Amino acid sequence: MRVVIAEDAVLLREGIIRLLADAGEQIIAAVGTGPDLVAAIVAHRPDVAIVDIRMPPGFRDEGLRAAIEARRRVPGTPVLVLSQYIEERYAGELLETGAEGIGYLLKDRVADVADFVAAVRRVAGGGTVLDPEVVTQLVARRRRGDRLDALTPREREVLGLMAEGHANAAIAERLFVGDGTVEKHVSAIFAKLGLGEDETGHRRVLAVLAYLRG
Repeated sequence: MRVVIAEDAVLLREGIIRLLADAGEQIIAAVGTGPDLVAAIVAHRPDVAIVDIRMPPGFRDEGLRAAIEARRRVPGTPVLVLSQYIEERYAGELLETGAEGIGYLLKDRVADVADFVAAVRRVAGGGTVLDPEVVTQLVARRRRGDRLDALTPREREVLGLMAEGHANAAIAERLFVGDGTVEKHVSAIFAKLGLGEDETGHRRVLAVLAYLRG
């Protein structure tokens, strides 16, 4: 993968560069400000950008704004944003820029190198990856009467794991069931959410979006 990194904390930025390089990925730009991120994405058209949400000068949401602007200029650019804290609205705003190639992780996840690299690769491949803590909060605030009410508790569990970016085999392993059982749950989820075979988008991503938006 060709990767752009936007992180103002030098130690974390260098750490991400090192672990991705060790995993065989190519870092084509590493920047510390939002404008530099936009410029790097426009210039290099990376396979994925890893972006800190809070960057100079205000350390609020400058990184997120830059990522959204970059996806406006280069539509479809995969973006994995990193945050110190869970802020659901940021994940929602980023998802509004397109259904595919989006990730939102807490910075603590970087410490688990294998999972982090896997998440970066899933996002680069057009997948949607959400931090498990974000998924937990989304589940907790679901209201009665939303369009996911038709799903069984197990189907909601499977959809939550899909939102975290897990493939069917990984979901089966976590739930201690067979691959065929997971496939049946996923098919039922698609049917209940009205995602038919002729759906123009990626049904797995569209299901996750339905999960996020309610």
